Amino acid sequence: MESEEIGKEGNDMGKKTIIPFGPQHPVLPEPVHIDLVVEDETVVEAIPSIGFIHRGLEKLVEKRDYTQMVYVIERICGICSFGHGWGAASAIEGAMNVKVPERAEYLRTILHELSRLHSHLLWLGLLADAFGFESLFMHCWRIRETILDILEKTTGGRVIFSICKVGGLRKDIDNETLREISETLEGIKAELKDITTVFIEDDSVKNRLCGVGVLSKEDAIELCAVGPVARGSGVGQDMRMTDNHGVYKDLDFEPVVEEAGDCYARCKVRIGEVFQSIELIKKAVDKIPDGPVDVPVKGNVEGEYMVRLEQPRGEAYYYAKGAGTKFLQRMRVRTPTNMNIPALVKILQGCDLADVPMMVLTIDPCISCTER
Repeated sequence: MESEEIGKEGNDMGKKTIIPFGPQHPVLPEPVHIDLVVEDETVVEAIPSIGFIHRGLEKLVEKRDYTQMVYVIERICGICSFGHGWGAASAIEGAMNVKVPERAEYLRTILHELSRLHSHLLWLGLLADAFGFESLFMHCWRIRETILDILEKTTGGRVIFSICKVGGLRKDIDNETLREISETLEGIKAELKDITTVFIEDDSVKNRLCGVGVLSKEDAIELCAVGPVARGSGVGQDMRMTDNHGVYKDLDFEPVVEEAGDCYARCKVRIGEVFQSIELIKKAVDKIPDGPVDVPVKGNVEGEYMVRLEQPRGEAYYYAKGAGTKFLQRMRVRTPTNMNIPALVKILQGCDLADVPMMVLTIDPCISCTER
């Protein structure tokens, strides 16, 4: 009788339970819902659900002309906004055979790397907050404020910049200001080194990240992971290296790659890219030529063109198609989080329930980009 009761109790403990994660959770700045199928504190399946903030921005091609669509696409996300504006403008420029001045390409590259800095520092702050390191969180965001101040000074905005347009940029950034930016970034490197050392060397951080959420190189390739998620698994893929876009070919760019494939590796990739972005900006400032920052654009979009751009979270895809009118027939955007959700589902399978927040955070999902 006693053995029968023990057996019955064991069967009950082995039952699967569905635990909802999100759409509201302390580690989620945006709403995403994941149904976690759990058995004995182990996740055996993860079922994501998105669509809570779908806005239908791509549908606006029916009501907004191609110049206005650059504004619309830029407003997909407040973190990646410059990259979205650049990608949309570049796709339209390609369809219209518009050649952007070289100085504008340099300035676009500089502004894009500043956006990468602010995005990665925001993410490091959120990671520290998830650990409970409130002081580290505040230090990350304090330095991020310096980057936002630079963006505000040069573009007039801290979140949405609206400086990119079809044909180049709306305003120039003088060489003296560019040198000041370079000096400011050089000045914060020591502080960044102190802060990022905590993420890399602190034992409590390693205990939460090392060996957690491992995504093999083979799985990263098969699941088409992009950005720091892919590079953290040993996949040396970066659109700044492979696409003839911006001026990265003149800046001796090489991607930051880690081999371990765990949460710690993804964290190290982003830290490496923070320092790399500073060096890329300094090189661009040293090499930037004089000249105009825009060209006159006449006519309408006829034909189609696509652009791939390396956003802070990975490869983003922009497609524009027109039929000779001021309204586009189609503007399609595929964002990095779209590509990284399958990788997230993969690493969640077999993990401890307590590790789920860290895994979701190291994927760095941007739901505004995903749902548009």
